[in-house]
Amino acid sequence: MRLDTDIKYLKGVGEKRSAMLLRLGVSDVDALLRLYPRVYEDWSKISSIEDAPIGEVCCIKATVGTPVKTSMIRRGLTLYKTTVTDGKSVMNITIFNSKYAAEKLRMGEEYLFFGRVTGNLYKKEMNSPEIEFAENSDRIRPIYPQTQGLNSRAIEKLIRTALKSCENEIIDPIPLSLRESFCLMDLKSAIENIHFPKNPDYLVEARRRLIFEELLILQLGLLQMRGRGERKTGVVLEKDYSEEYFSLLPFKPTNAQRRAVCEAMNDMMSAGQMNRLLQGDVGSGKTAVAAALVYSAAKNGFQSALMSPTEVLAAQHYRTFISLFENCGIRTELLTGSDTAAQKRTKKQALKNGEIDLLVGTHAIIQSDVEFASLGLVITDEQHRFGVEQRSALGLKGENPHVYVMSATPIPRTLALIIYGELDISILDELPPGRQKIETYAVTSELRERAYTYVKKHLDAGRQGYIICPLVEESESELAAATEYAEKLANGFFKRYTVGLMHGRMKSNDKKRVMQDFSDGKTQLLVSTTVIEVGVDVPNAVIMVIENSERFGLSQLHQLRGRIGRGQYKSTCILITDAQNETAQKRMKIMETTTDGFKIADEDLKLRGPGEFFGSRQHGLPHLRIADMLKDKETLAETQRAARQISQRDPKLSLPENAGLRKEVEKLFERVGEEGMN
Repeated sequence: MRLDTDIKYLKGVGEKRSAMLLRLGVSDVDALLRLYPRVYEDWSKISSIEDAPIGEVCCIKATVGTPVKTSMIRRGLTLYKTTVTDGKSVMNITIFNSKYAAEKLRMGEEYLFFGRVTGNLYKKEMNSPEIEFAENSDRIRPIYPQTQGLNSRAIEKLIRTALKSCENEIIDPIPLSLRESFCLMDLKSAIENIHFPKNPDYLVEARRRLIFEELLILQLGLLQMRGRGERKTGVVLEKDYSEEYFSLLPFKPTNAQRRAVCEAMNDMMSAGQMNRLLQGDVGSGKTAVAAALVYSAAKNGFQSALMSPTEVLAAQHYRTFISLFENCGIRTELLTGSDTAAQKRTKKQALKNGEIDLLVGTHAIIQSDVEFASLGLVITDEQHRFGVEQRSALGLKGENPHVYVMSATPIPRTLALIIYGELDISILDELPPGRQKIETYAVTSELRERAYTYVKKHLDAGRQGYIICPLVEESESELAAATEYAEKLANGFFKRYTVGLMHGRMKSNDKKRVMQDFSDGKTQLLVSTTVIEVGVDVPNAVIMVIENSERFGLSQLHQLRGRIGRGQYKSTCILITDAQNETAQKRMKIMETTTDGFKIADEDLKLRGPGEFFGSRQHGLPHLRIADMLKDKETLAETQRAARQISQRDPKLSLPENAGLRKEVEKLFERVGEEGMN
């Protein structure tokens, strides 16, 4: 039987079971063989009855000492009881409602009983144990992910059938030379031993082999993606003007900013198109880096475009660039949907005539009638907020212009390499001098009133603040709760102050107005949901209270906190939570002790795992079947080196020895496409 055979044709499956298996992601025989056990029952470690710890799961080898007694407790519940002995001690066995299991037991015969030991030191018991004949004592049994109607034992049986049906079809994609270099088990042995290990050592080696394979295919896939993105460009900068730009700044750039500019300039002065991600924590100076690239592009005769997800952020970027380019002669313009028809016409004509060096805007700048004279650099802010079509539409407005993506969401480097596989990565890992450290305190709701009094103290001193609503998803009912919450504060504790409300269901113009009032200082206290999470810059805002803070991920809390501490004043963030569980307490402690976004992202990833870290795989994180990017960092590093070596010798994986790898890489791309990850 071929590995790509539809699962319904495997003996013992059929239409009904194939629908169940589909819920586990199994559509063909190959996918069934790659449905790895989640845990194992080790029947080879046998305990005596005397030594079996109460409350622990054990495997006990014992002989049936008394006939099985049957008693019906009530209609539909039958108990089967017997006593077993290992020659030294006695243990009671109770079986619930399983006539088949009870009839299996014969007086005087030896069996294995696998289950949780209960009772006390004098009289031990085991309820509803798994039962096997004693000769199966060397077995390590697999336990699979289950779905309604299909338990682990049924899946185990199907996998045995599949292994028998297609044992000659399993072809190893990893060349023999590579397997020998890394001492890897062959694929057939690895699949057999991941499901039915001969012993614990074989299981360890099978896991190592399959993790290596999965991460190697992933690394090769990323290199292929990057190779596909390596296009020639019509925009080659002749000269690097970044030092000239730095000398015009009223501040000294950090070493990280200089390094990031240097990396990007090397790209832009080569014949290939730059595709680079700039990752920097809140306040690390990403805009100043982007401005250095715009400056060099303009001095080389090329225009730049910066696309921002909202008008508020676009206007903020525009003001920042105007201030950075003061006395530089770089002509900057803002184009948004709010411009009048006449304003749009004038700006578009100036752009077409080459009279604008940098155009900042929202998606309005990708409309078909926006024409550049010589577009050389495309910058997008917060990449994940734009669809692929929007980004590529902007790129089509020139001859493969250089692409620079700025992200204020710190992502652990390991994951960044995977999520942004087609991009080179620059990291800003130091903050500019003078950036305020934000003091953070976690308190219970009992101290809410005291926290509000502290907010008042700042408002009375002429500063501004935020209170973040305890909302995660803004359903209609929660929206009503947010409005009610803001009104309660405005008419109660903060009666003498101007209070604004911002939420995700507001129209764009209303959001803009609320944010403008806050920026202008007309609103003292802004009650908001997480829509203020990214990018809004109000230097006078120095205090933030986050209600029900346990509902947010660490990285999200860090992003929210980054809205304060952007000016010259000392800033404070108060996290209100009544959650007492260990994870919540640990998360609050991390927020109190560090303001390093990358450190926080690492901790967040450890606590929540990759899937939850990003939420519904929106960032394109491939689904890994057996590898764990946190636990398997060493193997990840090994496979990165191996993938680079393979790609240097054979970039397109066209050599016969790499045919299997090429096939697996193609399958990965297909799977990623089907899961909607790009």
